[in-house]
Parts: sequence; structure tokens; C-alpha cells
Amino acid sequence: MSSGPARGLPGVDTSPTSPTIEVRLTGRPAPDDVGRLCALLEAAEPSLVICDIGGLGRVGLGAVDALARLRLTARRCGHRLEFRGAGPELRDVLGLVGLGDLL
Repeated sequence: MSSGPARGLPGVDTSPTSPTIEVRLTGRPAPDDVGRLCALLEAAEPSLVICDIGGLGRVGLGAVDALARLRLTARRCGHRLEFRGAGPELRDVLGLVGLGDLL
């Protein structure tokens, strides 16, 4: 997800007729972007949330924080969250910080 104008989040469908919410994170997710996404999850009815993380930029603590925040928000709101597209570097980093179960 990249920073930009607060026009909503591209690739997020929170319509009531949709059984899933699909999200794509790309680049380096900014805290404001993740905060807006968490707010959308809080407003949506419990459903399956598919989060494509294959486009994340260089893996760092910002990405780890973003994924952990999304997971906590989704669980708190009754969503089932699936991360897809994680590369080996992200898997390794999450394992090192004790969050390997996120994927």
C-alpha cells in the first residue's frame, strides 16, 4: 500500500454483497494507510479478508507491524484473515520476531 490522498483504499471491497474483502499491500505500508484499512475492517461485517502481500517492498519492521495490526483488528472484529503471496524473506523475518503463525 502506498501513501497518497485519503480517497479510500484501492482494491478493498467492503460492500455488503461481497462475501470477502480483498486487500493488496504494496511498497512500504504507511501507518496512516494501515490505520485506514483497520478502520474499514472495523466497519465491515465479519467476513473472509484476503490480503495479498506479494507486492510488499523491502521487508522491515514497518511491514511486520502492519501485518500484526491487521491480524489483531481482523480477529477483534470477527473476520477470518488470510495472507497470500508472502516471500521467503518475509516468512523468515516473521519467524525471527515470533510471528511466523501470521502466515
